[in-house]
Amino acid sequence: MSESARKYYPLFVLIVLILVDIFVWLTVFREERGNELKVAFLDVGQGDAIFIEAPNGNQLLVDGGRGAEVLSSLGAVMAPYDRTIDAILATHPDADHIGGLPSVLERYKVDNIFVSGAKSDTAIYKALEKKIGESGAREVTARRGMRVHLSRDVYLDILFPDLDVSKFKETNEASIVGRLVYKNKSFLLTGDSPIKIEQYLISLDNKNLKSNVLKLGHHGSRTSTGETYLGFVSPEYSIISAGCKNSYGHPHKEVLVLLEKFKIPKFSTCDSGTIIFETDGEELNYKIQR
Repeated sequence: MSESARKYYPLFVLIVLILVDIFVWLTVFREERGNELKVAFLDVGQGDAIFIEAPNGNQLLVDGGRGAEVLSSLGAVMAPYDRTIDAILATHPDADHIGGLPSVLERYKVDNIFVSGAKSDTAIYKALEKKIGESGAREVTARRGMRVHLSRDVYLDILFPDLDVSKFKETNEASIVGRLVYKNKSFLLTGDSPIKIEQYLISLDNKNLKSNVLKLGHHGSRTSTGETYLGFVSPEYSIISAGCKNSYGHPHKEVLVLLEKFKIPKFSTCDSGTIIFETDGEELNYKIQR
C-alpha cells in the first residue's frame, strides 16, 4: 500500500462503517399489524420474482421476472389499493430478473432499489437505469455485511457480493445472495448464483447458510445447487422458479436427483403457480395460489 493510500485508509474504513450503519436502519418501522411474515415466490414464467411482506406491512420485491407479467402476480398478493413498495432488490442485470422492474417502477412508488453493481449493455438494463433515475428511488449497491431491516424482527442479511463485481464477465456470478430471517425461520435467496460462488460462501462462513427454504439458484440449473452447498443449507423446502417447457430445460435432472437424495421437498412455479409461505417465526406454513 502506498504512503498516500495508507494515509486515507482509516477515513475510508470509517466511511464504509457509517454507510453500513445507515443501511442497518434503512427502514422506518411501522406499528406491527400482525405477527406473520409473507414470502411469495411469484409465478412469472421463466424468471424470478419474490414478494416479501413483513408483519408491519413493509415490503421488499426481489427481482421482477422478464416482463410486465409481474404486475398481475403482484396484484394477486398485494392489497388492491396499495401502490407502494418500500424496496426492490435486483439480484443481477439479466433480463429474466430485471425485465419487469421498469413496469413495477412505473406502477408503484419505490423508495430504495438494491443492485449488485454488475453492469450490462442490454436495452432492458439501460431502460431500468433510466426508470430508476426518473422514479426518484435511491439506488444502493449491496455488499456483504449489510443488514436490511423490514421490521424489528425481520431482516435480510446480504451474504454476497463482498467485492466490486462491475467488471465481472459472467453476470450470474455477480448475483446478490441474501438470507431473510424472522426469529427462528429463514429463507436463502440466491438469484442465479453458480456453484463457484456457493463454494466461496461456504469458505466464508458455512454456519450461517442453514435455512428453512432455499430458492434454488438459476431456476434449478445444474450450474447451481452443488451437493456440499445443499448439505450446509439443509432446507425443509426448495423452490424452483422456472417457466413450463422452457428452452433451457430447467430444472435439470441432476438437481432433481440431488433433491431426492437429500429428501428435500420441491415446489415449482411451473407446476404450482405462486407459492406463498407464511410464518410467525416459529411455525412455517405454505399455500398455493394459481
